[in-house]
Amino acid sequence: MNIFCIGRNYSEHARELNNPVPQTPIVFCKPSGALLRDNKPFYYPDFSEDIQYEVELLLRLAKPARAVPKHKAIEYISHIGLGIDFTARDIQSRCKDKGLPWEIAKGFDHSALIGEWIDIHELDTSNIEFSLKKNKELVQSGQSKDMLFQFEDLIQYITSIFTLQTGDIIFTGTPSGVGPVKRGDLLEGFIGERRMFWTEIR
Repeated sequence: MNIFCIGRNYSEHARELNNPVPQTPIVFCKPSGALLRDNKPFYYPDFSEDIQYEVELLLRLAKPARAVPKHKAIEYISHIGLGIDFTARDIQSRCKDKGLPWEIAKGFDHSALIGEWIDIHELDTSNIEFSLKKNKELVQSGQSKDMLFQFEDLIQYITSIFTLQTGDIIFTGTPSGVGPVKRGDLLEGFIGERRMFWTEIR
């Protein structure tokens, strides 16, 4: 399984981190060992002092995809999900300052939390509302209509470079409101009113 991720896909999030708004999708990958499923706890790694949450809508591929035209892109998505792109912000900042790749800040073990999946035909993909609560308080909320690059754009762009396989996952980017976690925190993700995942930070 391949895990593709999109950076800075919401303009407000790009601005909150003092990053320019991209003109084309920013794509990076996480290894399969980054997956965290089944509402298992997230264990705070000892190499970072600033782990942050980034809630994101997820796409799951229905079939192999290569050079998919935009008007057919939705046909290649089987399910919509919700997850967290856990980020070691301190590590990422140091890498960026040195002009180095920052996979170690994004691709470490269990940094890609995924929750339940919803069949794409059960949702109005023109606008999906989602949110994240930390210790029962709302910390992030977003709507897919605010993405700089919509689902179809992402499928078209990624498959112009990579061949996607059945079951591959795309993290579509996070809205504004990212923030730190600490041991003992409870994170819960929602699509609409439906809880898609929860995890305890240990």
